[in-house]
Amino acid sequence: MKNILIIEDALAVRKILEAVLGKEHQVHSSENGSTAMEWLQEGNLPDLIICDLQMPVMSGEDFIKEIKASGYFNKIPIIVLSGIESSSERIKMLKMGANDFLVKPFNPEELKLKVDLLIH
Repeated sequence: MKNILIIEDALAVRKILEAVLGKEHQVHSSENGSTAMEWLQEGNLPDLIICDLQMPVMSGEDFIKEIKASGYFNKIPIIVLSGIESSSERIKMLKMGANDFLVKPFNPEELKLKVDLLIH
């Protein structure tokens, strides 16, 4: 069972992600990048991060910048989950080091496939 960190400010989306991925994986949820960073700095090391972009306190983009600048966390695969359906936004996130990008609303089966490809 792999550990997945979900960073999503919308409770409903967080619950869907937990339901879809929680059957096969250990899931930890955070409502913004700042609380996720605190969780990581407590010594938790997920196998994969799923991160929203538009969040209060610390945006997904700022979180990804911080993760990729870290020598300790920069190898963790990241899937960006966003309501922004923009090719330029997708390219920007991939250039920043995200491994994949999914637009909300997402297909749960597609998400599971992408997660499995990145952590197996």
